[in-house]
Amino acid sequence: MRCADNWDDYELIDCSDGERLERWKDIILVRPDPQIVWKTPKTDSRWFNPHAVYSRSSTGGGSWHINKNMPPVWQVSLGELKFNIKTMGFKHTGLFPEQAVNWRLISEVIRDAGHDVKVLNLFAYTGGATIAALNSGASVTHVDASKGMTQWARENAVSSCVDDRPVRWLVDDCMKFVNREIRRGNKYDIIIMDPPSYGRGPSGEVWTLEKEIYSFASVCSLLLSDNPLLFMINSYTTGLSPSVMKYIIGETVQSKFKGFLFSDEIGLPVSSKPGRVLPCGATSIWSSNDIGSIL
Repeated sequence: MRCADNWDDYELIDCSDGERLERWKDIILVRPDPQIVWKTPKTDSRWFNPHAVYSRSSTGGGSWHINKNMPPVWQVSLGELKFNIKTMGFKHTGLFPEQAVNWRLISEVIRDAGHDVKVLNLFAYTGGATIAALNSGASVTHVDASKGMTQWARENAVSSCVDDRPVRWLVDDCMKFVNREIRRGNKYDIIIMDPPSYGRGPSGEVWTLEKEIYSFASVCSLLLSDNPLLFMINSYTTGLSPSVMKYIIGETVQSKFKGFLFSDEIGLPVSSKPGRVLPCGATSIWSSNDIGSIL
């Protein structure tokens, strides 16, 4: 498992009985996580006096309960990168801190390329990978169907002082955008995607990741340049194991470009339990070079 252990402003303090105890800079949050099935003692006093707790409803969804004064928006830093954080619907904060391991990899690949790099970030959310790529000198096309998330990503770019870098901010359906880019003949050296497990398109089209990911990855591979650098798929869907995604990228990308395949879980260290890591999803990667030493 690859572990996002380079944070100063984020800390997974503890996890027990379906919940995480987290520090986001100086704000303490308690959020649900259904995979935390163990019931270890909650000995840290911050469990019982956080700034906010997200509680699920028995009828679906849930809500935040604010216990202490806290700003509506605050920032966390990861080196030069700065991200705006806020409590939002369905327990989220606008950032998946475990993805820092992938941002670090993307940055190193761009810096080692020795030439201008074009990046396509699909289902790009609030732009963590976009910001990291811009900060490393790449040009980025950032695509997400949500206007609000894209605006949030733009604000993160301003906070990280990369808003003057070459970037296209596009509010669009990713599948439709990819097909248009193929017709235009555009190509990219790096493609990153973080597709949802389930969703609906603007005309009511149903997206189910297990059914769509193979064909979508195959189509996206047509957008890779003649000498691509990286193709990355992130997944938080239980049914898509790292090995399944590795097989998909092997058939859709490695079969065309040779290169190397890597696939693993990503996770967060639990600071109160040295050696314990909470798994937080999976990433499968194709690379033109052997990047095993920097994973």
